[in-house]
Amino acid sequence: MALVPVAEALERLLDGAAPLAGESVSLLEAVDRVLAEPVAALRTQPPFNASAMDGYAVRAADVASVPSKLQVIGMAPAGRGFDGSVGERQAVRIFTGAPLPEGADTIVIQENVRDLGGRHIEVIEPTAEWRNIRRIGLDFSKGEVLLERGRLLDPAALSLAASANHPRVSVVKRPLVAIIATGDELLPPGSDLGPDQIVSSNAYGVAAVAQSVGARALDLGIAADRKEAIASLVQKAVAAGADVIVTLGGASVGDHDLIHDVLTGEGMTLGFWKIAMRPGKPLMFGRLGAIRCIGLPGNPVASLVCSQLFLKPLLARLGGRNHRQDIRPARLGAAMPANDLRQDYVRAVVREDDGGLVATPFSIQDSSMLRMLADANGLIVRAPFAAASAAGDPCSVLMLR
Repeated sequence: MALVPVAEALERLLDGAAPLAGESVSLLEAVDRVLAEPVAALRTQPPFNASAMDGYAVRAADVASVPSKLQVIGMAPAGRGFDGSVGERQAVRIFTGAPLPEGADTIVIQENVRDLGGRHIEVIEPTAEWRNIRRIGLDFSKGEVLLERGRLLDPAALSLAASANHPRVSVVKRPLVAIIATGDELLPPGSDLGPDQIVSSNAYGVAAVAQSVGARALDLGIAADRKEAIASLVQKAVAAGADVIVTLGGASVGDHDLIHDVLTGEGMTLGFWKIAMRPGKPLMFGRLGAIRCIGLPGNPVASLVCSQLFLKPLLARLGGRNHRQDIRPARLGAAMPANDLRQDYVRAVVREDDGGLVATPFSIQDSSMLRMLADANGLIVRAPFAAASAAGDPCSVLMLR
């Protein structure tokens, strides 16, 4: 099977991917979720002309010239309006958020008033009509669409939905990613390792990639290098309602690389297998009914780089999110050799210099070296058959953070 170019592989993987169905959740559960339906106001806000300050509700005509002596005829605290009407040379003590009494058309702030005692005040600063008043519907009106479908629910959006009297909203379901590691040599972190064993690390990074775009991660553990062991975990993923199954390792062509056989045996239709990139050549993709299956390489760096390039945009789309790779122009901080037929993603340290970015690749790029990936903040993207480059030559960098 010929190597599939990166761009074509991503196009095939995303083909037909659409946001999942909506579900109703409480506002407290909706943080960082994506709206599946628009949110329209169930009420007008403010629902009445409201005082924007603590002070006195008066007629503007009575305070156009000062000093002006007025009689205080009542009080309007927030949540309980004044029942009567403000007449000539009268005032009502009012507090922020309280309804404007009938007859009043302005608010004199309390700093501009002297208390004369005996329920009389003296206004010492003139106040124009409708000052310090929030007019009815200033923020929004009943029936008005406030938040569109696809909006990410940040703190301001959630507060707006609550203000519009919505206790719940319809949000796109969070994609469920079932993660299956494979390999007799693998044990979970904290294990007492034998001389031929290593720690299984890939699942944690892949889960973090999934969670970074709002998906849920279900770690199904480590399957031994036996078809029945892998098939058992695949079946658990299906039973759990996974939208995506991610396998780690076992997708190459060795005697113990069993993922392809197991998944096709479970009914997967193969989309592609092996892509023209480094690291990550053995990546596999297929569909098991409505479930998308991604077979990631076992090498830790290849697994995480492929997760950034393929899994992340897929999950973002299923979750209704906009996702765009952060690729920026830069200059090379060191020379690089000519490239072969595969697109390279080279770990690098990217820094600001003279108003631009300089990307310096690490001298060793072995796909087993996680520390180097953790130290990198970008990947230099090298096109297939790119010519040798010198320090200072232009390049493109995929930013990691």
